[in-house]
Amino acid sequence: MPSLKSLLKSIFRRTSEGAPTPTAHPGRSYPDVNETKQVVVGTGQSVGIERSHNEDALLVLTGQLTGIHPLPDFGLFVVADGMGGHRAGEVASAVSIRTVARMLTRDTMIQLLNNDHSELETPLQDLLREALEEANRAVVEEVPGGGTTLTAAVLLGPQITIGHVGDTRLKELGQLTPEEASVHPQRNVLYRAIGQGANLEVDVFTHPVPKNGGHLLICSDGLWGVVPDETIQRIVNSAHHPQLAAQQLVTAANSAGGPDNITVVLVRFPKG
Repeated sequence: MPSLKSLLKSIFRRTSEGAPTPTAHPGRSYPDVNETKQVVVGTGQSVGIERSHNEDALLVLTGQLTGIHPLPDFGLFVVADGMGGHRAGEVASAVSIRTVARMLTRDTMIQLLNNDHSELETPLQDLLREALEEANRAVVEEVPGGGTTLTAAVLLGPQITIGHVGDTRLKELGQLTPEEASVHPQRNVLYRAIGQGANLEVDVFTHPVPKNGGHLLICSDGLWGVVPDETIQRIVNSAHHPQLAAQQLVTAANSAGGPDNITVVLVRFPKG
């Protein structure tokens, strides 16, 4: 499940025998993007070693319009981690991501393209909250017994707005140290999830894009619950392209045992 600890980090190979290959292109050469002035995205995904099918889903959309009537740079980055028997989890994650993407592209990018100005009529936080609430209704109706956590980040010009549903709340409640939480028997117990009821609690907040460069990492707990923060930071900082970093993060999770599905979306913000 996406964790609040993984939402906005400006941190910003050895493969296990039998480990599934991440969705990547190991033979491809990726350019060094350290000096580029554009947002660059990398993704990685694997079923893991212990799971038989993938209940995670990801979505990445980016847009740019220059010219006499330019628009703010746009990006939509979503990770969902489904749950439920009989493949209900993978259906729930797919339904939720499609719903969120449909609403947000309609209410942000398409709205901006249809207008003569570069401002939204409705605050982005409200649009994001409404999209997550609609995803909840869709999963409740279409996937009985299924559910999913979901983290969605919307880049619009100099700000990024994040909506999140689903966390264990162990450390947030202040009951455990980080070390205790990592091994607690209830560390993966969900208190909130899309599709689990009508009263959905959504975390939404806005953060400025880092002016001096940085990274946004959104991932499922197949990564952050398995690979230490220090290793994640080292991989992200040492890779010259987010796609390489995403591949290496998936490999690190599988090398650590791959107990769950692994999904990574890594966004690199340019300097200046």
